[in-house]
Amino acid sequence: QMQLIASGGELVRPGDSLRLSCAASGRSFRSYSVGWFRRAPGKEAEFVAAIRWSGDYIYYTDSVKGRFAISRDKTENTVYLQMNNLKLEDTAQYYCAARLGDYNLGTEWDYWGQGTQVTVSS
Repeated sequence: QMQLIASGGELVRPGDSLRLSCAASGRSFRSYSVGWFRRAPGKEAEFVAAIRWSGDYIYYTDSVKGRFAISRDKTENTVYLQMNNLKLEDTAQYYCAARLGDYNLGTEWDYWGQGTQVTVSS
């Protein structure tokens, strides 16, 4: 079974940048889709971004467009979420998820990482 390891979350100030990583253990990301989700206390989980391993069909939720960028490194078998100009409302536990094949907004994701905390505080 694929295992995902999310890392990179830190305590930062508004306007700072972070890069989150989602590394696959036990299986290659080849032919998979990978997504990033976040959940803040008292709120529902939010679908943040996603990418197919081919690098096409990239999705961003409206609140992060122009600030976040999702990418993948085939040689490292890792998906990244570059987060720029972070805002207070970006504070959340961030999770990566994966599934075999394509994704859409209603996709059931098969594998989930443990999450990494991003805290934006002035």
